[in-house]
Amino acid sequence: MHDDNSNPPVPQPRLILGSTSRYRRELLQRLRLPFEVSAPDVDETPLPGEAPAALATRLALAKAQAVAQQHPNAIVIGSDQVADLNGQSIGKPGSHERARAQLRLMSGQSVVFQTAIAVVCCASGFAQQDLAPVRVRFRDLSDSEIETYLLAEQPYDCAGSAKSEGLGISLLAAIESDDPTALIGLPLIRTCELLRQAGLDPLASTPTGSAA
Repeated sequence: MHDDNSNPPVPQPRLILGSTSRYRRELLQRLRLPFEVSAPDVDETPLPGEAPAALATRLALAKAQAVAQQHPNAIVIGSDQVADLNGQSIGKPGSHERARAQLRLMSGQSVVFQTAIAVVCCASGFAQQDLAPVRVRFRDLSDSEIETYLLAEQPYDCAGSAKSEGLGISLLAAIESDDPTALIGLPLIRTCELLRQAGLDPLASTPTGSAA
């Protein structure tokens, strides 16, 4: 009789995405890890004089911590994105009128999309964060181009009113980044690194797909 001395696979820790963003959910699915989604209860109001990068970093960590406190044994991902135009924070427009105003403001300008990532696990005491800035240069946009784009894609839930993964790419002249998925909402290179540090390696075992 043959004895199988192989060790059983070590179960992966439970993974939770602390975000309701469908863009972040779709990005995290690329890693083929099972994960759940939980909405963080966090006040996203900027502090007086808070710089865009500081705001994004603070909120990413706050989102991860808020969900991690409810699920202390899980590894929780939090993320936030703020568009930075010469030190001015630009968030999600929420309406056609505000989106139009944002794109008019950014026309012909260089904007840094500050995308922060945080990974927290209360049980292990792990809490790390990182920032993935992406510099985007917008073309000089006419009012008719702005209106055509907004009616076609309605990017009212996107910081900066442009979906680079869609028709919004036509608004841009250049993108500079070392973590390109950051512009969509979740910097996957940095996410993988923080997950490995937290004890969850996307390549450590056979992936089973997303449970989101």
